[in-house]
Amino acid sequence: MEHEVYVPFPVGTVRQALTEPERVARCLPGVQLDAEAAAHRPEGRLRLRIGSSTITYRGSLTVSEPGDGADAAVTVEANGTETRGDGAVALTLTVRLSPATEPGPGTTLSCAGTVHGDGRLAEATDRSAESAGRRLLDRFAENLTEDLRQRPVPDAGQAARPGVLDTEVPPPSLDPHSDEDAAEPAGTGDPADAAGPADTADALDDLVSEDRVPELRAEHAYGPEADAAAPAEAAHARRTMIGRSAEEVDHAPPRGRYAPVPAPETGGTSATLRWAAPAAAVVLASAVVVGRVLRRRR
Repeated sequence: MEHEVYVPFPVGTVRQALTEPERVARCLPGVQLDAEAAAHRPEGRLRLRIGSSTITYRGSLTVSEPGDGADAAVTVEANGTETRGDGAVALTLTVRLSPATEPGPGTTLSCAGTVHGDGRLAEATDRSAESAGRRLLDRFAENLTEDLRQRPVPDAGQAARPGVLDTEVPPPSLDPHSDEDAAEPAGTGDPADAAGPADTADALDDLVSEDRVPELRAEHAYGPEADAAAPAEAAHARRTMIGRSAEEVDHAPPRGRYAPVPAPETGGTSATLRWAAPAAAVVLASAVVVGRVLRRRR
């Protein structure tokens, strides 16, 4: 069987796309690839409609690398077996690429293939099998066009350009005086920007001087002495927020929605009502007894 399809991309782009087995298998209509399959040999299921019946095959696909020539062909081989039956099929497809000007600038794929199969495929007529093959190639070209638009092939110049992670980083020098040698010579630039380590140390000493250390300690220290030196509100806040020890925090009762529900009060109105009802019953019974006794005496 021979058939030609059109792809609106340059020949080099289409040739590079056809050398990717995973892309070729992904563009086949009715295919469902396995997630754990290797990229150079994709595997999965393919549903093929021939005539009025549908056959499901499970197999793999491989692509042979084209030669160095501009007119080198790409060879695609696929093998599969029926998921419901004993039939098998083997396909060998040779694809030659050539520039196209109609219906627009692009690439023409001249496909020539042979199919050997048995089982349900052998029961189909030659006309039905050829029609199914042409329809498969037409839809493959459409899917390949859409796939190239969504996932362009990497440019040759972009692939050759080293990335950030590929850039070689020189090892650090082991000489402790290397940084001093690479520093800017003294006497150049602004004198205010040329302050050395000694000037920085002096500035830090001035900042944390003896007359300011007690002030800083009284403001940021913790303990009884700091609580005495700080105002009462600050000391209370310090003790309640961060003054508790680890044991106090561990044994402190939970708060918020995790707080325990308080137990009902034992005394109060409920206890009074609980004893008032029996007392009222006793008084009522006593009144009934006394009334009966008085009636009998009369």
